[in-house]
Amino acid sequence: MNNLVHPNDALFKGEKAFPVIPSCEHFAGSEKLILKALQIQAELGPIFNITCDCEDGAAAGQEREHAEMIVRVLNSEANVHKMAGVRIHDYTHAAWRQDVDIFVKNIGELVAYITIPKSTNAAQVREMISYIQNKCRECGIQREIPIHVLIETHGALHEVFEIAALPWIQVLDFGLMDFVSGHHGAIPASAMRSPGQFEHRLLARAKAEVVAAALMHGIVPAHNVSLDLKNVEATFNDASRARNEFGFLRMWSIYPTQIQAIVDAMKPNLDEVQDAADILLAAQQADWGPIQHKGELHDRATYRYYWEILQKAKLSGIAIPSAAAQAFF
Repeated sequence: MNNLVHPNDALFKGEKAFPVIPSCEHFAGSEKLILKALQIQAELGPIFNITCDCEDGAAAGQEREHAEMIVRVLNSEANVHKMAGVRIHDYTHAAWRQDVDIFVKNIGELVAYITIPKSTNAAQVREMISYIQNKCRECGIQREIPIHVLIETHGALHEVFEIAALPWIQVLDFGLMDFVSGHHGAIPASAMRSPGQFEHRLLARAKAEVVAAALMHGIVPAHNVSLDLKNVEATFNDASRARNEFGFLRMWSIYPTQIQAIVDAMKPNLDEVQDAADILLAAQQADWGPIQHKGELHDRATYRYYWEILQKAKLSGIAIPSAAAQAFF
């Protein structure tokens, strides 16, 4: 029998693979809410990320204490799955460098990502990433810390393709509320919720641009929150529209009941998971050459697609067919 090659080794060969990360990102600001989110994550499993928020979570004058609290919590036993990131202060706030210094020094090998908010142009994002990179070198951090960038201003949207091309970026997040506010009433408040957030032409155009820029540069586009906090069906429908109509692959949560609804809306369907398992197992046996499956031809182009499907299924908590689970995970 041939030595069986793993899809990561067979299908990319020097290319940067597309990031396969959870489809839900849950925001929490206070220590109480961060601990609650970590508890939910421990119960549900590693199916969502947690973003520990400095930008809106820290009280004025307490920025250092807030960042140090996040470090303490993420270094604790409560952080079972090590899938929590941080949102730092924006470029205009005096504390953003302090945030970076604290996080890189103390949890640089642990933090899942760093989110940069409210940038108004690519130069700001570039400067902030450069600062993070330099701090990593200074602290001896051996990894690239993934960077998430919020697109929520006119300037950031105008330069979104340039921003998406910057190093270390893993996700582009669309920030709805700040974006709407920046239009000074030209977009009505009703467009901060559904169906307006998907149908107003300025918002539809902005979302499409963010998704196009992200996918062009091989990074993940993430959709804004659903404001209808306790309506699980509304959250599910918003996540479904974001995924199916615009191509978003991830969505924010700000209330615990939204988490599972987002995961359920964005996870692959079971038939596609089974097809992915069957196709990839057959392809592996064929040393990743072309195969036929159900009368259709498949090759490396479709193998890449189905490998992402299988990885996303696992991240969503879907049981992977046993033979594929044994071969690939």
